Amino acid sequence: MEQEHEPRIAVYLDYENLAIGARENLGVAFDFANVADALAERGRVIVRKAYADWSYFDKDRRMLTRHQVELTDIPQKMGGSRKNAADIKMAIDAVELALERKYISTFVICTGDSDLSPLVHKLREFDRHVIGVGVKGSTSNLLPPACDEFLFYDNLVDTSQPASEERKRSTPGDLSIVITTLAGLEESTSGPVRGSALKRAILRKDPTFNEADLGFRGFGGLLRGLVERGLVSLDGAGDPIVSIAGSGALEAVDQLLTKVVGDAKSLPYTGLKDALLKADKSFNEANLGFRNFGSFVRSAEARDLITVTGKNDERVVKLAARRRAL
Repeated sequence: MEQEHEPRIAVYLDYENLAIGARENLGVAFDFANVADALAERGRVIVRKAYADWSYFDKDRRMLTRHQVELTDIPQKMGGSRKNAADIKMAIDAVELALERKYISTFVICTGDSDLSPLVHKLREFDRHVIGVGVKGSTSNLLPPACDEFLFYDNLVDTSQPASEERKRSTPGDLSIVITTLAGLEESTSGPVRGSALKRAILRKDPTFNEADLGFRGFGGLLRGLVERGLVSLDGAGDPIVSIAGSGALEAVDQLLTKVVGDAKSLPYTGLKDALLKADKSFNEANLGFRNFGSFVRSAEARDLITVTGKNDERVVKLAARRRAL
C-alpha cells in the first residue's frame, strides 16, 4: 500500500531560538500549529520534542502540550550556559533516535542556530532526509544549505492577523482545508497527488475531518463538487490524480488586488484583506491554494504586482513601480 511508504517524521524544536525569533522579527508568538500543518503534508509526524527552560515559556508550554509535543526542561544554572546544554541534549536525542528507529526517514530540526549544523550533517550521513525550520531574521546563513529542505516560519504564519491563544482553524462548513492541503502536497511532493494521499494528509491536519459534515457522501463526491466550482481538476478513475485548477481564478484576483491597491494609492497591510473583501466578498486566498493571507501577499510581491514596506503593524502596501507606470 502507498500509505506504508509515507515518510515517518521526527520533529525537534530549539524552542528558545524559535520563540525569540518569532517575537523579535515577526511580532508574533510562535505557534507550533503552523509547523504541524506544513509537516502533515509531508508525512506522519510520530515524534515531537521541544527543549527550553520552560519557566520562561509558561504559555508556550501549554500550547505545545495541546499539540502532543514532549517537553524537555533545560533549567538555567548560575554561571552555566543553558543554550549549549539544550543544543547538546537535542543532538544526542536525535542521533539516538536515528540509530534506534530505522523507520524514521525524516528529521525536522527547528532552529536558526548554526551550532546545530553538525547534527544536520550527521543525520544526513545516516541517510535521513533533513528539513530545517527557522525564522528568517534569526537564521544563520550557514544552516539552510546544510539541510535537504528549509522552511522559513515567516512563510507558514499569517502576520497580517494578531497572534491568539487559540489559532482559528477550518470549520466543518469550510472547504479551504482541502485546497490548502492539496496546494501544500503539490509543492512538497515530486509526483502527482492521488485522492487517497490527499485525504490522508487532511486527516493528519484534522483527525475530525469528515466529508459528510460538508454535505457529501464520500471524498470522491467532495472532489467532484470542487471540480464543479472550478477549484480542482481530476484525472483518472478510482483513485484520481487531483490538482489545483485555479489559474483563471488567480488572474481574476490579481486584477482585484491591483485595482483595490491602485485606487487607494496605498493601504495599511493590516487593512488589505478587509479592503479586498469589501470589493469582492467572495475573496478567499485558501481557494487559490495559499496557506494564509501572508502567503498570498508574498506571492503577489514576487510576481511584481505590489510592494510592501515597513515592519509589523506599520507596513504599507502600494502598487509595484511598473504597475504604477501602466
